[in-house]
Amino acid sequence: MSYENILVEVRDGVAVVTLNRPKVLNALNRALLAELEAAVDGFAADAAVRAVILTGAGEKAFAAGADIQELAQVSVIEGQQLALRGQRLFSKIETLRVPVIAAINGFALGGGCELALACTIRIASETAKLGQPEVKLGVIPGYGGSQRLPRLVGKGAALKLILTGEIIGAVEALRIGLVEEVVPADQLMARAEQLAKAVAAQAPLAVAKCVEAVHAGYDLPLEQALEHEAALFGLCCGTADKAEGTSAFLEKRVPVWQGR
Repeated sequence: MSYENILVEVRDGVAVVTLNRPKVLNALNRALLAELEAAVDGFAADAAVRAVILTGAGEKAFAAGADIQELAQVSVIEGQQLALRGQRLFSKIETLRVPVIAAINGFALGGGCELALACTIRIASETAKLGQPEVKLGVIPGYGGSQRLPRLVGKGAALKLILTGEIIGAVEALRIGLVEEVVPADQLMARAEQLAKAVAAQAPLAVAKCVEAVHAGYDLPLEQALEHEAALFGLCCGTADKAEGTSAFLEKRVPVWQGR
């Protein structure tokens, strides 16, 4: 499938998606979001894709938020519909059967920060800037930022960012837990690819169940979460990949995963 607002390349089981509107700092307009959703739906159905890297074109931005020209014309009903559409897409990213690694190469503001929050792992370049400055436009985060950010960094740290609209650097983002790693800009994609390949080398069904276990259990009481974990563990024990993984370990060889 050809796209106008994103670039997609798949190599060795790793899909690299680049938001490709560098002249407007990869702002998230409706067309880009539609293309991104189509790509994500494709990854969900493609067993050859074992991990995804999401980044932005150019050196300035991962995604600098919503397209303000579009936002300025949005009515009450349209605003709610826009938020629900973005939330649906970001939830698909969050619960995709394969991990999504955000390689944050510059500004990740507003919707761009919310997009990073929906990813499985966040790696930032030393030049990255992150924030939820929606209050400066008279609105609130609409693509899940008011919910995912406090779950990731805590309520107080999240409210500080959301209420002030403050934009923070990569080092501060790492300190509060908004990103997992900070690397030099020229090493960002190499590190993201290293992580993606490490994931892609693992049993695909087990990877998918790991993601499911964490997301499903996160907001459950511990007892219920542990029951869910045990059920998923049991399902894994009945797979061909479990048989292959244990055999390969005992035979001291590299496993050949079948994804079933």
